[in-house]
Amino acid sequence: MKFSTSSIAAGLGALTLSFCLGAQAQERGSKQEAVALADAATSHVKQVGAERAFKDFTHDKVRWVRKDLYVAVTDLEGKVLAHGGNDKLVGKHMMAVRDAKGFAFMARMIEIAKSQPGEGWVDYEWANPQTKRIEGKSSLVSLLPDGKSVLSVGYYR
Repeated sequence: MKFSTSSIAAGLGALTLSFCLGAQAQERGSKQEAVALADAATSHVKQVGAERAFKDFTHDKVRWVRKDLYVAVTDLEGKVLAHGGNDKLVGKHMMAVRDAKGFAFMARMIEIAKSQPGEGWVDYEWANPQTKRIEGKSSLVSLLPDGKSVLSVGYYR
């Protein structure tokens, strides 16, 4: 059987594309993985205390960044206390920040954390640290046991 150079090249290109797309799909965290990471982060705060846990969430990428999932924590005024996706955000006030569609997502996150039961989901558009593109994101938000800090873990839809 004879194959032309162009048919071999096309076949290899398709094979390479399928591997790349498969690898990209594997790098996306799921809703279930976001919930599991949020639960683990909350347990970590209880075990080691907020100060140590917040440093870990920001700097220990091996443990607290999984695929495109990361842990973030703000205070009730919107000041970032920990951020596994971008450590340059620590110390910044995010209350007035809006997503790509103009939605004040941080204000909504804090509103949910302050309400009963102190936990819920927020949908917004945010830059994915892996793709560097604005993408739809859903974040699980919960008030930490100290009553002063809001933990969030989101997955890109």
